[in-house]
Amino acid sequence: MVVKSELEKFGLHPITVELGEVDIIETLNKEKVSELNEVFLRLGFELIDDKKSRVIEKVKNLIIDLVYSKSNLLKINLSEAITTIIGQDYSYISSLFSQQENITIERYYILQKIERVKELIVYDELSLSEIAFQLNYSSTSHLSKQFKKVTGLTPTDFKNLKGQKRLSIENL
Repeated sequence: MVVKSELEKFGLHPITVELGEVDIIETLNKEKVSELNEVFLRLGFELIDDKKSRVIEKVKNLIIDLVYSKSNLLKINLSEAITTIIGQDYSYISSLFSQQENITIERYYILQKIERVKELIVYDELSLSEIAFQLNYSSTSHLSKQFKKVTGLTPTDFKNLKGQKRLSIENL
């Protein structure tokens, strides 16, 4: 809503405004793009105007959607999902992601899943086996091993900590 509102204040007519992507009717010159970028930077947003960065953002948004949705999309192969939705060769996307982000897609995916596990542990509404099932881990043991490898703590140790420190999505 903020993005749409700011675009309209700027005199633009957005066609669609979705997470990480905006389509507008107008074509902007470099000066207008620069002005718009300044407006959005003040609001904590950043314009991404090159194709490579857009692909990276689409991958990140897809992974976040997969991890945080309650559908069975997690059950499909990650590389297949990325290839299907992004519409480009996975090898190219994977290489581009690693170069731009200094982390593999798989590692980014694991970090997102572990952050989701932390969140679900803090909420204390699901058992560890329910969390493992929801996030498509093959077993509770697999989840626990991956959790310990990433955080240095077992899920139980994490649960027992006071004032858990979670990373925001942007800091992964």
